[in-house]
Amino acid sequence: MTWLITGGAGYIGAHVVHALRAAGEEAVVYDDLSTGVAARVPSDVELVVGSTLDRALLDRTFAARPFTGVIHLAAKKQVGESVEQPLRYYRENVEGLRVLLEAVTAAGTHSFVFSSSAAVYGMPDVDLVTEDTPCVPMSPYGETKLAGEWLVRATGRATGLRTASLRYFNVAGAASPDLADTGVFNLVPMVFEKLTAGEPPRIFGDDYPTPDGTCVRDYIHVSDLAEAHVATAQRLSAAAPGTDLTLNIGRGVGVSVREMIDLINEETGHALPPTTTPRRPGDPARVVASADRIATELGWTAKRDVRAMVASAWAGWPASNRAGDRSGPSGSASRR
Repeated sequence: MTWLITGGAGYIGAHVVHALRAAGEEAVVYDDLSTGVAARVPSDVELVVGSTLDRALLDRTFAARPFTGVIHLAAKKQVGESVEQPLRYYRENVEGLRVLLEAVTAAGTHSFVFSSSAAVYGMPDVDLVTEDTPCVPMSPYGETKLAGEWLVRATGRATGLRTASLRYFNVAGAASPDLADTGVFNLVPMVFEKLTAGEPPRIFGDDYPTPDGTCVRDYIHVSDLAEAHVATAQRLSAAAPGTDLTLNIGRGVGVSVREMIDLINEETGHALPPTTTPRRPGDPARVVASADRIATELGWTAKRDVRAMVASAWAGWPASNRAGDRSGPSGSASRR
């Protein structure tokens, strides 16, 4: 079976490609390389460079070979940027999805896995977020992901397309150093950046109603996330037409920001205590997944813990970034 992976040259997409191949599936990558890296794509995997807004190129791609299905990861994903550029986010994330779904259904492809996000929930006031928790997104990014779920589900109802929307929680780690996340948009690389510059990491608010006053999040290893995509794709391949799944992808375990920073200091050999700055607007106190539904539906559970996430992410932290490390001989080099 062959799957088209949009955004397959990105951090998460490259892990999905590798996990699919490890499971005996074939993959073709479709990526505009605006943030993806061609070197992440294995040399024996075809890479089509283009936008999901390019219907003509999509049609040629689908005409060149039959696909079992599509795993759609291509999207803009920075929350703050989406607030500043909502029109761009709706064009890329919603209109790009609409054009892609038109090409998918015209080609008669049977299965579609959509990369969604826990951002669809907004600020849930619950201990564990289930798939039935009300969705109240707080950014254009989250809105585009929720609108994408609606569009995917409606297309499945109308055409019989087998669909799944996977709501990611906080993704970290790497399967190998060459696949590591080098962008500085999430907590782990943000802390790495500060530590390697010899600066204390920052905590945004320590007065939340949580055990240590800092925000609590659910972290998922990117390799576990990629394996969840494989399990979802294989389930859809054998499912009845019109099947639709909505699944959280998390561990169901909360880790506070302070706990994560302490662990990163320990794993990287640093000893820089964090500084505290005021809260950021819109940060909920606690967002932790219920992972019961995916365990029931797919038999999938996360295997890797937070320490493995930090260690693998640090192993892939670029040498150019480490060059600024002023922690001395007891610092990062000994823990690579």
